[in-house]
Amino acid sequence: MGLHQSAGCTNGIEKTNATLRSRGPGPVCFAGPMSPRPPLPRDHDGPSGVRQRPFLVDRPGAPVPATVWTPAEPERPLPLVLLGHGGSGDRHSTRIVARAEQLAHSGYAAVAIDGPYHGERVPQPLTAAQYQALIAGEGVERVLDRMAADWLATRDALVRTGLADPDRQAYVGLSMGTRFGLATAVALGPSLRCAVFGKFGTRASTALHPGLAAPRRALDDAARITAPVLFHLNRDDELFPREGQLELFAAFPNAAKELHSHPGGHSHPPDDASDLWQRFLTRHLAGSLR
Repeated sequence: MGLHQSAGCTNGIEKTNATLRSRGPGPVCFAGPMSPRPPLPRDHDGPSGVRQRPFLVDRPGAPVPATVWTPAEPERPLPLVLLGHGGSGDRHSTRIVARAEQLAHSGYAAVAIDGPYHGERVPQPLTAAQYQALIAGEGVERVLDRMAADWLATRDALVRTGLADPDRQAYVGLSMGTRFGLATAVALGPSLRCAVFGKFGTRASTALHPGLAAPRRALDDAARITAPVLFHLNRDDELFPREGQLELFAAFPNAAKELHSHPGGHSHPPDDASDLWQRFLTRHLAGSLR
């Protein structure tokens, strides 16, 4: 499995297995219909010397749209943080980009991919009801496994380039990012040094498609994640009741797990959450920066 870029994009897709290269001046190429969205930002240096590079990962069926953020001039393999976005977002959501730039500025590599039926995986943005129905129709457990495999392929591609440390990785994702992050964390195995989850649990409101429910799978995956976990709980979450979130948190076996409870509904982000997560990641990944 390799990395794809588009070079002026006609009908084909150029593969790169040894190096990570940015996309060319045209829009990204897909094996299927082109998205009508305007082109996403190309390879460039962002604030504070952060470099952003969109790329594609070769996968059966269709390539996976991904973006990696690093210090502008990384000199060695970097600890890698996988960032899972929430429902109706994509890998270039405002919060994902802000978090990725913060991590890159601190000396890490951060990578995000578009979730199932989100971002550049679909011709146009879907409503929550639409993408939830598609996930349920495909089968939620099948989609969980597919997303975990997509994340592993993305991680492996960055490791092969020499950009990412093969043994120092973390995962950060709330809500839908946790739904698909649990299986991903299991698949990462011993290379996973820590994870940030939350705003998700074994119970859900009727606002969500009933076909998304897989509480036994969530608990089984959580029980297999041996790395330290920070769990973010919003006490007034209207989508995932507190009791179901606490049940999920209880399933994580590592004694170093942390539960951080905040007031507010599902979409309410506490002001200090980003700094809290950053300190947690630094504690568990800093050894590779020495």
